[in-house]
Amino acid sequence: MSNFRFTRPDSFPPIVKNLIILNVLAWLAQLSLDGQYQLTSKGALWPINTPFFEPYQVVTHMFLHAPSFKMFFHILFNMFALYMFGRVLENIWGPKRFLFFYLACGLGAAAAHLTMQYIMGTYSIAVGASGAVMGVMVAFGYLFPNTELMIMPIPIPVKAKWVVIGYILLDLFGGFGNIQGDNIAHFAHLGGAITGFIIVLIWNKTNRRTLY
Repeated sequence: MSNFRFTRPDSFPPIVKNLIILNVLAWLAQLSLDGQYQLTSKGALWPINTPFFEPYQVVTHMFLHAPSFKMFFHILFNMFALYMFGRVLENIWGPKRFLFFYLACGLGAAAAHLTMQYIMGTYSIAVGASGAVMGVMVAFGYLFPNTELMIMPIPIPVKAKWVVIGYILLDLFGGFGNIQGDNIAHFAHLGGAITGFIIVLIWNKTNRRTLY
C-alpha cells in the first residue's frame, strides 16, 4: 500500500507557510528584542557540557537565525529551500506527516551537533533551520532524484540527487576539515540529512516507483 495521499497540489501548503512565518517572526524578534531579552542566547543550542544548555534548546534553536541584517542570507536560503522543496513533500505526505518529518530532522540535527561537539571538544552555539531543511532536501532528492534544478551560479540544470550529494560532501569536508573561521554547524546539517534519509527510506520502502 502506498504511503502517499494524492490531493490537489497547494502552491503554499499550511505547514510550510506557518513554519516560514514563525521563523521570520522569530528573526524579527531577535533583531528588535535581543538586547533586552537575550532571545538568541537563551534559545540557541549550547553545548551539553556547559551550564547554559537547556533541553528546550533542541527545539528553539531551529526557529532562530543569526540576528543580523549582514547575515540575512542565512534565513533567506533556509526559508527559500523550505518553500521550494517542503511544499512538494507536504503536498505528497499531508501536513501532519510533513510536520513530524520536519521536526524530527531538526531534532536529529541537534543530536548530531551536540554529540560531535562533545566528542571533538569544540565549543559553539548553534541556531538555524538548516538541519531540518537539509532533511527536507534529502527527502526531495530521494523521492525525485532526476528532477533538474537551477543552482546559481551554475548556468546549467543539475539533477536533485547530485545537488543533495554535493551539499552532503561539502558538510563532510567542512565538519572534519576544521577550517579556520568557519562558523557553520556542518554536523547539524549532516544529522538532519541522516534523519531525513532514514525516515523517508522507511516510509517509502514499499513504494519504489516514486523514485523516478
